[in-house]
Amino acid sequence: MKDPLPKILGGAGAVLGVFAAWFYHRQGLTLSHYDAKAHLVVARRILDNITPEYSQIGAVWLPLPHLLNMLPVQIDAMYRTGASAVALSILSFGLACYAIARLVIHVTGSRLGALLAVAVFALDADILYLQSTPMTEPMLFALTILGLCLVYEWVHRGAEADPRAAGLILIAACLTRYEAWLVTAALMALTPLALLIRGLRPVQVVKRTAQLAVYPTLAIALFILHSWFTTGQWFVTGGFFVADGKALGHPLDAFLQVVSGIRQLSNDMLVLVSLVGVAVVLVRGFIRSGRPADLVLLALLGFLLLPTYAFYQGHPFRMRYMIAPVVGMAVFCGIALGSLRGRTQIVAAAALAAFLVATVRPLNAQAPMVREAQWDRPNSRDRQQVTSCLMREYHHEPILASMASLAHYMQELSHEGLNIRDFVHEGNLIDWREDIESPKGRVGWILIEEKAEGGDMLAARARASSQFLTGFTRVCEGGGVALYKAESPVD
Repeated sequence: MKDPLPKILGGAGAVLGVFAAWFYHRQGLTLSHYDAKAHLVVARRILDNITPEYSQIGAVWLPLPHLLNMLPVQIDAMYRTGASAVALSILSFGLACYAIARLVIHVTGSRLGALLAVAVFALDADILYLQSTPMTEPMLFALTILGLCLVYEWVHRGAEADPRAAGLILIAACLTRYEAWLVTAALMALTPLALLIRGLRPVQVVKRTAQLAVYPTLAIALFILHSWFTTGQWFVTGGFFVADGKALGHPLDAFLQVVSGIRQLSNDMLVLVSLVGVAVVLVRGFIRSGRPADLVLLALLGFLLLPTYAFYQGHPFRMRYMIAPVVGMAVFCGIALGSLRGRTQIVAAAALAAFLVATVRPLNAQAPMVREAQWDRPNSRDRQQVTSCLMREYHHEPILASMASLAHYMQELSHEGLNIRDFVHEGNLIDWREDIESPKGRVGWILIEEKAEGGDMLAARARASSQFLTGFTRVCEGGGVALYKAESPVD
């Protein structure tokens, strides 16, 4: 692309990202979300472990963000502050701004449309907060939008060139977060439709779609093999939450929860404008024979599917799961404006700009996602008394703790000098199995999460067996975590 605007907006986005990250750092919110800490732990534990090996990557979260951050977080300062992971988020945020602008300009030819789309995305307080943390969503946004952009350009040119660039980006997206799987699946369904409408013969459509589809298919297949190798399961589907959400078993209610979340994160005006953009894409794709490539843009609606399915399965409501659909909404807003021409476009752009100025607060510590990220802060403060209790007598005896429940607390304990190798957790498969059967004489301490999700695996073990905590004394508790100390020295 010769137009310099996408690169300019990408650079401006990165600068804005740095400023936002500093703002939230000063607010003490960089690591307030428990998953932000847990992502750092997963990256760190690959090498910092009593059993360092490839399988420590795990198979609950997709591996790419943790592999990219694996070496930086071996530096204590990076691990304790999350700085290296935040840097990855900021770079991803800038790349997402570039990709959104590039896509909208290709689709509409409108720089005003590109400016609006990037503004809706980059000035969203919830998105700005996420890119200021070690969370993996910013990388998802960047790679998915860029991959979609490259597929769009490839289809628009008749799918004659090698789709390697698009395929490689889709591989990266599919190894970042599961939302990309659904968007990519939608892309693979819409691409042959667009090529058929364009006039290609069915044999050509199948051949060229297969050239693209082989890339994400390979990525997903490799991850499934990776899951089997690291966990013994082809695909880990359970153990993340207690299924008691309000929409459990009700697909319509689940979808309406997603819609409600989008409206809370954004506003009705922008939702309406984005729906106009969806309508424009449908009309241009099916009616105007020269624009069938526009149909692949509907793959962005795939962002709606994962949160809908999660709520249908009874997952508790989380605002964070609706942020990806808001990113898709920003693209469709740009397309809606970019489809206008002449004075009408200028008037609409001015009205939307005035609306954004009046309603948007980019740095907002009270934004829904920012408030949600602080749910664990009271528990974190209360856990400090457990930390003090532990550190008074701790001499690097092994600590038995469930990483599935207490990864965030393990990261907090790094500020006291503890490493991942000081813990026995699920990743230490043989040691873990032996220790949860009979911890006496094997570990010096046990940390148990007793409140969240009804308690962790060790809490369940203690309830099921009166012998489990034999030889251990409960010494303190706080923030839902109980600390037990061995009554006799570890062998």
